[in-house]
Amino acid sequence: MNDQNKAEIHTGYNDLKQLEVSVEAAQKMTGSATMSLDPELLNHAQEAINDAKNHFEGAGISGIDQDFLAKQQLLLEQCQHQLNEAKK
Repeated sequence: MNDQNKAEIHTGYNDLKQLEVSVEAAQKMTGSATMSLDPELLNHAQEAINDAKNHFEGAGISGIDQDFLAKQQLLLEQCQHQLNEAKK
């Protein structure tokens, strides 16, 4: 398989894994930012949350695994809530 064909391979698993990694990154960024209350880290945490939310919308993830998707959505909502509380 050449490099061009490798780039064209697209599976639902890749989308789900990317979503999971994005949510984990948002969780870690949110935790660090809310512990330090550094304004720059708080902004980076918001960007990480927004990036993860964009994966829901832009990745073309279907309803293959509704439980997984619901869990990831809940984790993002918790991150957003934690970040909002820290910004008060």
